[in-house]
Amino acid sequence: KMAREFAGQVKFWVTINEPLVYSSHAYLLGAWPPKKHSLFKAAKVTLNLASAHIKAYRIIHQIYRQKNLARPMVSIAANLQAFEICQPTLKNKLAAYLRDRLYNFYFIEELLRKKTLDYIGVNYYGRNLVDVHSWRIRHLLLDTCQDNHHPLRKNSLGWDIYPQGLYKLLISLKKYNLTVLITENGICTQDDALRWDYIREHLEELHRATGQGVRVLGYFYWSLLDNFEWDKGFAPRFGLVDVDYQNHKRTIRASAIKLAEVFKSGEI
Repeated sequence: KMAREFAGQVKFWVTINEPLVYSSHAYLLGAWPPKKHSLFKAAKVTLNLASAHIKAYRIIHQIYRQKNLARPMVSIAANLQAFEICQPTLKNKLAAYLRDRLYNFYFIEELLRKKTLDYIGVNYYGRNLVDVHSWRIRHLLLDTCQDNHHPLRKNSLGWDIYPQGLYKLLISLKKYNLTVLITENGICTQDDALRWDYIREHLEELHRATGQGVRVLGYFYWSLLDNFEWDKGFAPRFGLVDVDYQNHKRTIRASAIKLAEVFKSGEI
């Protein structure tokens, strides 16, 4: 329905936003409905989401061909994390490797095998500091450092701010020989100076990656407006534009003005 309706106006499509977040949070972590703790069910959901994308990809391309339109660009928005080890133990090294393979690259590679990615959509926010205390698979996939080792600045949800992780991930995506679109990158904070620092530092790392041959289509900050954030509600403030939820008044933050200047000038 949507492909037929918007085919003449849309070039870039994202079929599913952060598919691995759905499967992990609802079927592995048990944080979201239906609140399951099952590696088997999480894997099944992931495969179903991959199948859904593959079907949607083919339908969108078929509709564009039927309408004699230029070939569309269809992808997912993959939520990638920088998995870094807390201490150089064998458990931590194995866990970081498994998470990198399963969480960052498995879904992308599955779609590439089916030739159903025209570019790679990347959502990136920060670091996952791996610190594992058991060889059991659940711990290898989920345990993080709880002792504030290697401390970094954090957003209001406690996520580590790690700009160099974006560079590392982009370099690792080079081997797929596809262009990359930064579909989300942003910070929730009441400190707008920190928001601008976050944006500037990530744009610098993005620029560094393009200098190493990574082909980047563009960059979207998340988000334009303060938003309803999954199970966290309205509390996290991601917006370039402040929203007063009492009267819906919108106020442009200073970081938005600075980012607009970057977009106008092409320079940081």
